[in-house]
Amino acid sequence: MSMEYRQLGATELQVSTIGFGAAPLGDVYGKVDVAETTAAVHEAIDSGITLFDVSPYYGLTLAESRLGEALVGYRDKVVLATKCGRYGASEFDFSAASVTKSCEDSLQRLKTDRLDILQAHDVEFGDADQVVNETIPALRRLQEQGKVRVIGITGLSLKNLAAIARRAHVDCMITYCRYNLMISDMDDVLLPVAEERGIGVINASPLHMGVLTEDGVPEWHPSSLEIRAVGRQVVELCKARGVSAPLVALRYCLDHSYVSSTLVGMASRELVRANLKALEFSIDPELLVEIQRLVAPVHNQIWDSGLAENRG
Repeated sequence: MSMEYRQLGATELQVSTIGFGAAPLGDVYGKVDVAETTAAVHEAIDSGITLFDVSPYYGLTLAESRLGEALVGYRDKVVLATKCGRYGASEFDFSAASVTKSCEDSLQRLKTDRLDILQAHDVEFGDADQVVNETIPALRRLQEQGKVRVIGITGLSLKNLAAIARRAHVDCMITYCRYNLMISDMDDVLLPVAEERGIGVINASPLHMGVLTEDGVPEWHPSSLEIRAVGRQVVELCKARGVSAPLVALRYCLDHSYVSSTLVGMASRELVRANLKALEFSIDPELLVEIQRLVAPVHNQIWDSGLAENRG
């Protein structure tokens, strides 16, 4: 199988269309076997995956530390992305001082002297004026110093991301659970701004944070019971057609014409191999029509997660 690569917006970076989401390395979804996650990182790189995304928030710096160890000897083969501004479930600091210190700390944990991408994490939880007037300028200074190649913002709230991107120049954005088989409002709200300004877009959570998986979601999941029920119907439909819903869901995201990379959480070589199968897979058009019919009653519904969509 051959990996596909795309340019990240107007930047000089080329990234693999499948990105390695490193949050699981921080035991975010349960304890992992560190030797296995390290082997997964190496197999992903050997298979052509170049984009690795992490954050100090994932496992409260544990994911960064483990990824840094796994990348020893491999650093020059990857596009390394991390974040700043979010450091706990309700711990945020988007000040210039925090951004600068966070970058230095991440460089140490990741065992590198430069970051390819540094983004302000979940900006809807901060003050939009501060993000525009203080956070992003601080990121630009780090870029000018050669410590960061590309800067950006991440979040769930599309309106917040779009509003900030209209006010301040950013290179790229990550949003999650806003484009997959269950939802596509990213195209309506965020894409017009990104395309107009040449901002790279990275999509995350192709499985809608577990909704489109055989195991389903944990009790704490923020989605409605209706969304979960529809997700289960999609999983069963795919199974009846002899394909896995995660494979269909990832391929669907990879087919997006503007998105540069889709991030998938991986904690084992088995998951790496399963995700790579999407490169050789094509979705049966009739199956897609049936999925869209099932999803129609909940299409573009998203959970609130304690934030206001029109904030910013």
